[in-house]
Amino acid sequence: MDFRRLAEPAGLLYGKTAEEAVKRGYALPLAGGPAAFSCVDLIEDRAHSGFMPVGDVPAGWQDILARLVGTPPAAGMPEGQQVMGILNITPDSFSDGGLHQEAARAVRSGVEQLSAGAGVLDIGGESTRPGAAVISPEEEWARIGPVVQGLKQQVPDAVLSIDTRNSAVMAQALAAGADVINDVSALTHDPQALPLLAGQSCGVVLMHMRGTPATMTQHAVYEDVACDVVRELGARLSVAIQGGIAPARLSVDPGLGFAKNTDQNVVLLSRLPLLANLGCRVVLGVSRKRMIGELTGVKDPGGRDAGTQAASLNALSLGQSVLRVHAVEGMVQALRVWQRVHTA
Repeated sequence: MDFRRLAEPAGLLYGKTAEEAVKRGYALPLAGGPAAFSCVDLIEDRAHSGFMPVGDVPAGWQDILARLVGTPPAAGMPEGQQVMGILNITPDSFSDGGLHQEAARAVRSGVEQLSAGAGVLDIGGESTRPGAAVISPEEEWARIGPVVQGLKQQVPDAVLSIDTRNSAVMAQALAAGADVINDVSALTHDPQALPLLAGQSCGVVLMHMRGTPATMTQHAVYEDVACDVVRELGARLSVAIQGGIAPARLSVDPGLGFAKNTDQNVVLLSRLPLLANLGCRVVLGVSRKRMIGELTGVKDPGGRDAGTQAASLNALSLGQSVLRVHAVEGMVQALRVWQRVHTA
């Protein structure tokens, strides 16, 4: 896939206003979601056309425009906009390190998140915060294996995502019934990950990051952070597809906070509709991150849930978006209210 040319949608409309504008030809639906866009900026390399009405887009750009319209595949997760609950089985994660180290407690927390409305649980055994200790795949699986198995026993239909960079952990998790692999390295960390996943049917989330969790802060230099992230994710999608993973299995995560500072995160959040160029489901993980603390002045990560909800709602203009959060109940409430208001 060539993402040298991108179309950035804007002028978003919702509900009956959007329906009427689409019907009259003044707007186009955005990624199968509740929004329609009435204007678009055509971007070729670093050149921008400037925003124009969708009806004025030249014929040579219609194929690019068409990528913005279709509903993304479910990619191994339930259809529709979802809340993904975070379940970190680690002693050193930035927000909830040590909270779920005991397997039975972690399973109870997972069941509670599902009961609160989470459509997916994302289970991780390795912290990827800057400066976190590197652990072996064996230790990682020892942390999460009992939790995956316990959840599958108690809630057999639960959709489980495994947050891991290691193919050995991926293989064991999939054998235990996991549904999705969520790789913060976008399959660059472990050379065996892509061939392993090519032979599976699970969903795969590719997250944008430069460098590694230990080095990523030095790579936070962009000419245009939104376009650069979309193009770099597009390159990883191409590698995954060429390696044998069907496009319908793939989701993307823009990687807020990974090789991005607060100002860059804000720009990226404000331009999330640009991700529709990739034709994939978008997973957004901004929960309790440093940027929320810097924007609100709240130092304790556990006190950043309201800011998390406000930031996460930006993804809902896109169809099938998945909001990855620590505090499920509040995010589910915010999602339901947002959906009701924006479909009126």
